[in-house]
Amino acid sequence: MPQILSKEIRNRIISGGENKMYTIRDFADLNNDSLVTRVLSRLEEEGMLVRLTQGLYLYPKQTRFGIVKPTPYEIAQAVAGKDHAKVIPSGAMALNELGLSTQIPTNAVFITNGTPRTIKVGNQTITLKRAVPKMFSFQSTLFPLAFTAMKDLGAANVDDTMATRIIEVLSKDDKEAIKADFLKAPAWIRKKLAPLYS
Repeated sequence: MPQILSKEIRNRIISGGENKMYTIRDFADLNNDSLVTRVLSRLEEEGMLVRLTQGLYLYPKQTRFGIVKPTPYEIAQAVAGKDHAKVIPSGAMALNELGLSTQIPTNAVFITNGTPRTIKVGNQTITLKRAVPKMFSFQSTLFPLAFTAMKDLGAANVDDTMATRIIEVLSKDDKEAIKADFLKAPAWIRKKLAPLYS
């Protein structure tokens, strides 16, 4: 039985494709967490998997330049996804995702409607902070990023140049969804982004 389950785990990982992350919960249906733990550890020793952090493994995509590592956002999504939760980049991470900054902070912060936690991946710290449910009621893809970035920066630090750059990015998203989200924002953010609907 252990050999059969071990082969099943290996086959599932291979069939799932490269650049996918796994935890013990992905194999909960096998009802043998201790065996799954041993198999994942052994597959890491064999070089098939890469251990990103405690309990989180990557089936990597290999290129001639080496292994393609997932971004902090992808890791945060994978971790939260195991709890059926969502994450939204915050602060500097949100600016990076919007394409307004090339800097990836050493402490990448995300808000979540799931369990708050801190994950260490190499030299990178990924922090998931619990947020109120209304933060996950946005309809568009980009407005939540703009909202969290501006909120963390504060009104005094979002000058006209920054606001203009954010508006340029937001204008590429679904206009009706952005409009609905725009109305949910605090007055100072609506004022900064007013040219979107002026």
